[in-house]
Amino acid sequence: MGFVIAVDGPAASGKGTIAVKLGALYGYPVLDSGLLYRAVGVKVLERGQDLGDPAAALAAAATLDPAELERPEVRTRRAGEAASRVAVYPAVRDALRDFQLDFAAREPGAVIDGRDIGTVIAPHAPAKLYVTATPETRAQRRWKQLTGQGEAVSFEDILADIRVRDERDSARADSPMTMAADAVLLDTTEMTIDAAFDAARRIVETARSRWETARG
Repeated sequence: MGFVIAVDGPAASGKGTIAVKLGALYGYPVLDSGLLYRAVGVKVLERGQDLGDPAAALAAAATLDPAELERPEVRTRRAGEAASRVAVYPAVRDALRDFQLDFAAREPGAVIDGRDIGTVIAPHAPAKLYVTATPETRAQRRWKQLTGQGEAVSFEDILADIRVRDERDSARADSPMTMAADAVLLDTTEMTIDAAFDAARRIVETARSRWETARG
């Protein structure tokens, strides 16, 4: 494994933006693992199937084409809710795990953002961040993103979505809301994008220095 940067945290915490900027800084490929689950959820819906059917979700995950991650449909509010529904199925997570493991094995490194990267996908990642923010701040960010894409949504509805998703994720036995013991917490509530990225960069640089020293 190269220098893997695991960027975990709840929805709309800023982890995606930070991950993209870190990838650009180091020249590493970036994977938004949430898009995998969004693509699965969208596929289930487009097939006219029930998100509450584990078999339908597994079939969609097993036939997922990486090209589907580039579709604009996977970045909608509808896709986000669908992702939260299908992600609760262990079989779906197992089906998508190999894709993420292969990505994490890229040399000389990779950046992956998600919910369980530092705990499940790349527990030995040299750099781990857990990016968070208050539900209200996250809802404001997501609202701006979605309205910027042309979706007619209210802030109140987005805040309700985020609270429901947080509650659903926290209720799982293998809750993805759990921060890795060796991750560094980064609360971006009061930070601008530039400030959050600078803080993340300094965290990663510290981890990179330790990693390079350990390698000799």
